[in-house]
Amino acid sequence: MILLRFLAIIAAMTLAGTVGAQPLAKQLFGAQKQSSQQRPAAFGSYSRGCAAGSVQLPETGPTWQAMRLSRNRNWGHPQAVDYVQDLSKFAARQPGWNGLYVGDISQPRGGPMTSGHRSHQLGLDIDIWMLPGDNMRLSRKARENISSISLRRANGAYVNGNWTKQHHAVLREAAKDKRVARIFVFPGAKVQMCNDEKGNRAYLRKIRPWWGHHYHFHVRLKCPKGSRGCVNQDAPPKGDGCAEAQQWVRNILNPPPPDPNAPAPKKRREYVLTDLPQQCAAVLQSN
Repeated sequence: MILLRFLAIIAAMTLAGTVGAQPLAKQLFGAQKQSSQQRPAAFGSYSRGCAAGSVQLPETGPTWQAMRLSRNRNWGHPQAVDYVQDLSKFAARQPGWNGLYVGDISQPRGGPMTSGHRSHQLGLDIDIWMLPGDNMRLSRKARENISSISLRRANGAYVNGNWTKQHHAVLREAAKDKRVARIFVFPGAKVQMCNDEKGNRAYLRKIRPWWGHHYHFHVRLKCPKGSRGCVNQDAPPKGDGCAEAQQWVRNILNPPPPDPNAPAPKKRREYVLTDLPQQCAAVLQSN
């Protein structure tokens, strides 16, 4: 089976080569329905890599539900699955919450996705919905049709009336975990947390403002210990990051004039398999 899979990949690349291009990596990885039969490992960077030996977050647990099951993106490194389960237990103890609604983690073998993300390629990125998980018995159909809620106001400069103390508590607990590298959320949420936090503020360093991220927050885990070939993102700058988040808000409310000397943005090139770490070919070839 390994040989047949390898030959199929080579055949696809050869055929594509005859018409002038290799198949896109997102097509190769997006076609995989199961994880590789390998030891769990992450290869490359969050936006340019793949994942071996991923495990699937069960569709339903006592304190979580995986959403949008048709995407088949509830796969990740075992540490990511453990993290979700741990955080969901905390969320279930918050008033009005019975757990978490979990969005995309990764494809079965990681790699570039056919749509929606540049990252999430290592099985170490997790999207968690802002909608409080009150019903842990949603049907598959409901999970395709239900939507999360937005917490932003004024294009993300402020939180809206959907923001609660429970959101603050869940985000704080999410960031305090030592496995976490950073968490992305819209700027207004970070500023609100900075204004409201009266206790230990060290965890705020990991809460980073980023565009979007008002329907969900994005958790990024560190490369697991001993995961050779996995490239960590640089650590966040020192400090709580509150001044930087406030600057984001000022720029939203009063956008700075465009730089006339700024170079034109380059179109991002789609990756092919040879752009990824060499271990990713073996991940595709594995049964």
